[in-house]
Parts: sequence; structure tokens; C-alpha cells
Amino acid sequence: MASVTYDHAERVYPGESRPAVDDFTLEIADGEFVVLVGPSGCGKSTSLRMLAGLEEVTSGQVRIDGRVVNDLPPKDRDIAMVFQNYALYPHMTVGENMAFALKLAGVSKAERAVRVAEAATLLDLTDYLDRKPKALSGGQRQRVAMGRAIVRHPRVFCMDEPLSNLDAKLRVATRTQIAALQQRLGITTVYVTHDQVEAMTMGDRVAVMKDGVLQQVDTPLALYDRPANLFVAGFIGSPAMNLLAATTTGDGTAVVDDFELPIDREAAAKAQGDITIGIRPENWRLASDGEDGYPVTVTVTEELGADAYLYATPAAPGAETLLHQVVARIPGRLPLKKGEVVRLVPDHDKVAVFDSVTGARLSA
Repeated sequence: MASVTYDHAERVYPGESRPAVDDFTLEIADGEFVVLVGPSGCGKSTSLRMLAGLEEVTSGQVRIDGRVVNDLPPKDRDIAMVFQNYALYPHMTVGENMAFALKLAGVSKAERAVRVAEAATLLDLTDYLDRKPKALSGGQRQRVAMGRAIVRHPRVFCMDEPLSNLDAKLRVATRTQIAALQQRLGITTVYVTHDQVEAMTMGDRVAVMKDGVLQQVDTPLALYDRPANLFVAGFIGSPAMNLLAATTTGDGTAVVDDFELPIDREAAAKAQGDITIGIRPENWRLASDGEDGYPVTVTVTEELGADAYLYATPAAPGAETLLHQVVARIPGRLPLKKGEVVRLVPDHDKVAVFDSVTGARLSA
């Protein structure tokens, strides 16, 4: 096993003025499962490929167990890569696919058989070792690709969106299997995905990237509860955090359209000009009769059985959120109709405050 360190690592592609990965610094502990997440083009796959040796490090360092690997070829880094595409040899059986890298490395036939059998047991592939890839489902093929990496006993797993080709139900089951397998093997894992739900489910820590820059790295719950800026607040969470344009006089009160709500006094004092209020869907409730609240017009109600998500638009004239809708988690089976105006009351203790210009979080 090994630790991984990105030390101000940068990647600039030839002919480009802006780095694809800019001043990337991240410490990954031995045995840790870290997920790099962000929208397409944010630099997460490039960061992973820099670790694997598939992309050049323009400046800074990438270290594995304290050893600088910038100029080390991929085959000498003792890492195993799992890609989005399974890349299995169609003419080989499952067992042969899993053992091929060991065969190239000169591992004895007996040792290859032992390692393949161990990995097949872990991945529930024992009954499929004599099949060809065309006779397997997508999930089984991905497990074969995982097995091919496991048999090498690498120091680091690098996984680049390995579940993207699977259907939604299989993706949920497989991500649970991968997380459990990594915990059992204890191998340091760097996992890339664009799916924030996948990241929040699997990672010991999650690193959020945007435009090649690391925005925040923390545990999944810390990212959810204390996003560092507007981008993280809007990216993490499904449905996303409600982001509403507001103003404050610095006295601990924010005004969203014509609705006033108390906010953190220190945050209000630090605010420069306009602010943005962040409220998670579960931190709204429907106002009681005669109670003041933020007026919204019902667009649709997504029934989940025990509860529901209310999707609405601000009802005040000319008002709109930064995401042009408001989402609230409410009790299920309420007789709300499309076009109906209801009032929502936030949990004041869980209102986040952001600087609208810099995007930085102002509230504690």
C-alpha cells in the first residue's frame, strides 16, 4: 500500500495558455479512498492520469509513498488502472483476461492461477472464468476489469469513471461492491466520477474540482453541510441546494425579494454588497396558516411515498433564484396543485450565507 501526494501539480497542454490542472495540492493517506468529482472538463481525469503516468506533470510534483514519480514510466509506478471502457480481450476467457498482465510480468503459471482464483472469489466470478467477455453482462465485464487490476496486488488503484457504462440500477449495486472491496483490500484508491451521488456514497473524502482548480476536499457530510463556496454548494447534493439572491443591511437580517429572514450576524457583517442565501431542500417546511413565509408557485410535486419533493418558482413579481427554481422536501401525499401559491419557512439555523461576488461562504 502507499500514500499519494500532489504537490502544486500542474498540467498545461501544448498550445494552451490555461492549465488543465492548476496548482493541484492533495494528500491521500495510505489505504484511503478519495474521489475526484466535478463537471466535464474540470481536470479530474487529467489529475488521475498524471498520477498514473499517462499525462506529463508540467510543474510541481506527484509522489507515491514519498517518491517523486514525475518522470517514472507508468509500468514502474506499481499502480493499476480501471477505465470507463472495459478493454477486455474478446478472444480470451475471463480467467485469461485477468491473468494476462501477470503473464507479461513473468509470474509463474501456478501463482497466476492462485491470484486469479482469489480475485474471482472476491468478485463472485468463479463460475465465469471459462467464459468469453461476449457472454457476460456489463456489470460482470466491469468486475473482470476490476479483477485484472486486483490480481496485480498494486500499491494504488486508479479508477476513471468505471461505472459510466452501466445502467442506473446496476451502477448503484456495483458502487457498493467497489467500496466494500476497497475497504477489504485496504489499497489506496483514487476514483474519478462526474456523479456527485456516487462520490458521496463511496469516498472517505471527496475532492471537488472546477476549471482545473481544487475547490474543496473533505468528508462527504462536511461537504454537504459546510460547502466552501457557491460552486460546491450548488454541485453537491441531489436535489441541489437552493441558492437565492438576497441583500442585507449587516444587522443579521437578509431580504429575499420581500421576505425577511434572520442570518448569521457575523456573516452579515462580513458581507460586501449583495449576498446569496443557501438552503437545502430538507431545511424548508410549509408555513402554517397565518405564518409568514417565502411565497412560491408550485410547478410539480415529485412523490416518493413517505415524503415528496416540491419544485416551485418564486411567486414574487420579477423574483428568481440563481437556479431559477426552489426545491423543498415536504411530507408526501399533500393535495398541492400546479400553479398553487404556497409559503415556505426555512430552518434559520441551517441557512448558509455566501458572498455573491467571490462565491465564498461567509457563515460559520
